[in-house]
Amino acid sequence: MYKPFHLVPADTKIDFIRFHKPAFILSVLMVVGSIVLIFTKGLNYGIDFAGGVLMEVQSKQEQVVDLGALRGKLDGLEIGEITLQTFGAPNTVLIRIPQQQGGDAATQAAVAKLKSTLGDQWDYRRTETVGPKVGAELKSSAIWASILAGLGIMGYVWFRYEWQFGVNALLALFHDCITTVGLFSLTGMEFNLTTVAAVLTIAGYSVNDTVVIYDRIRYDMRRYKTMALPDLINLALNSTLSRTTVTSGLTLLSVLALALFGGEVIRGFSIAMVWGIVIGTYSTICVASPLLLYMHLHRIRGKETPDRKTDKPAQQGA
Repeated sequence: MYKPFHLVPADTKIDFIRFHKPAFILSVLMVVGSIVLIFTKGLNYGIDFAGGVLMEVQSKQEQVVDLGALRGKLDGLEIGEITLQTFGAPNTVLIRIPQQQGGDAATQAAVAKLKSTLGDQWDYRRTETVGPKVGAELKSSAIWASILAGLGIMGYVWFRYEWQFGVNALLALFHDCITTVGLFSLTGMEFNLTTVAAVLTIAGYSVNDTVVIYDRIRYDMRRYKTMALPDLINLALNSTLSRTTVTSGLTLLSVLALALFGGEVIRGFSIAMVWGIVIGTYSTICVASPLLLYMHLHRIRGKETPDRKTDKPAQQGA
């Protein structure tokens, strides 16, 4: 007889609550470490936030570019600290020129001076210019977008369930988003508007996973009115574990493909998404759900809700 394959067996009984305190400690260390990195090391802001000029140039000679020699050639231009970075192919380089004093005219003069120094041995594939005012406005808008998204999500969960669920969802979102930003600070990857889009996407994905488990917890709270809360949360987590594993696994495969084969332009976005899916699934199981143990949930006591199939009181192990 054919038996369907289950990635997670239906009778799985993992005691997640048993390990919630070590998980809390790990989460606090990650959050604190991320905050310290952001305020000490800072972020490698892209042209969107920092302002200046970004040029993508490709050598006509198909060989690895010597960044040291190229930097020595450009340092004498006296147009500020120029940043060089290989981009995709070994003969392609991103050149960042800082914002010039004197406005657009000075910026265009700096670009012309750089092109004159490089000569006709390079193809100038793209040039992007962002002024300091625009960069500051984009940074402010990104911060407000993140704050408002978090508050909106908390308000929805609060309205849908209880205030304790909303607060826990916001804490889990903060955990996921701040550790993602901390990852960019630690690795020095470019932080730009695409990364902000990834952080907001992570917030939406994480809360979707959290809401599914919260819905199961609320359902089980109505069904098992006398079951201890740690056992009830374990039951809800195990009941949704198959869905969580399949959804997170398939989404992770998709963003891994983007990270490996999507190219340099979206690499920051895809790496942020890979981290976000992993940390979002972790926070839902190990942070958002166990925190309910400390939130003094109001539970309606009484008889167990009858099972609709048998019209008998449901058993705790069901």
